[in-house]
Amino acid sequence: MAARKSVKKPNVSAEELTKHYREMLLIRRFEEKSGQLYGMGLIGGFCHLYIGQEAVVVGLEAAAEEGDKRVTSYRDHGHMLACGMDPDGVMAELTGREGGYSKGKGGSMHMFSKEKHFYGGHGIVGAQVPIGAGLAFADKYKGNGRVTFTYFGDGAANQGQVYETFNMAALWKLPVVFVIENNQYAMGTAQQRSTSSAEIWERGKAFGIPGEAVDGMNVLSVKEAGERAVAHCRSGDGPYILEVKTYRYRGHSMSDPAKYRTREEVQKMREERDPIEQVREMLLTGGHASEEDLKAIDKEIKEIVSKSAEFAKESPEPALDELWTDIYA
Repeated sequence: MAARKSVKKPNVSAEELTKHYREMLLIRRFEEKSGQLYGMGLIGGFCHLYIGQEAVVVGLEAAAEEGDKRVTSYRDHGHMLACGMDPDGVMAELTGREGGYSKGKGGSMHMFSKEKHFYGGHGIVGAQVPIGAGLAFADKYKGNGRVTFTYFGDGAANQGQVYETFNMAALWKLPVVFVIENNQYAMGTAQQRSTSSAEIWERGKAFGIPGEAVDGMNVLSVKEAGERAVAHCRSGDGPYILEVKTYRYRGHSMSDPAKYRTREEVQKMREERDPIEQVREMLLTGGHASEEDLKAIDKEIKEIVSKSAEFAKESPEPALDELWTDIYA
C-alpha cells in the first residue's frame, strides 16, 4: 500500500471539513449520474459537467451568507447543488420533466431558484456577467448588505461585455464578486493560446478593481479568498475579482472528446490535485474520520443521487399548455 501524501493541517473544524467533503462528493456523484443519463438519451441537448471543479463553488458558498445571490453560465449543476437546491428538482430539469426547477422548460443550461437566490445558468457566453452586476446594483440600492457571486470562465473573460461591466461595477462600487473559473481550456483552446495575459484577474486593475488568483483545487484556499472578497464587497468598497484556477476532467460538454489535451495530463491532475481526494486525506490523516465513515458518506450520497434519477424518470413531461406560462413579453 502506497504511503499517504503529507497534507498540511487545515485551520478548520472536523465538522466543516466533513461538510465540504460531503458537498463536493454530492456534486461529483450527481454529475457522474448525469453523464450516464445523457448516454442513455434521457438528457437531451447540451450537458456541461462540473467534474473536477467542485472546490470552487463549495468553497465560495462557504463564504456566502443567507440572501447572497449567485449567477453563472451553462456549466451550472454544481452551483445549484452547492447553494442548497434539491437534487430531485435539478435532475428532473435536466431530463426536461415537470418536476424540474423550471418545469422542464430550461434543461441543463437554464434553471432558476428564487428561494435559493440562484439566477441561472445562461447559455450565451459572458451574458451572465452584466446580469450579476444588475443583481448587485439592486442590493446596493436597497442597502441590504448582500453580495452577488458572478461566475464566468477563462474563455468568457475575453468578452467585451465583461469589461463594460467591470467599468460600471467599479464606478458605482457594486457589491459583486467576479469569479473567473479558469479551467484552462475554455471550450477547447488552452489559455496561453487564447489569452494575452497570464493572470486574467489583473485586468481588473485598469478599472481599480482589486483581486487575486486562487488555487481552485483546494476548497479551503477558495473559502479563505472568498471571505476576503466578500468582506471587501460588504464594506462598501466595490467589486472584487477572484481568478480561481481549476481543472475540468471531462470535455467542454458531453459531445466533446477533448482531444486537445493528453490523457496523461488529466490523469496527473486527478492523482495529484483532486479537490475531493485532498479533503479525504485531511479527514483521514487528522483522525476526523475512518475509511468506514467515508464509505458510509459515499453510500449515502449515491442513494441521494439514485433517488434523484428515479424521481426524474417518474416525473411526467410538461403539458402542452405549460408552453404559455411564465411568459413576460
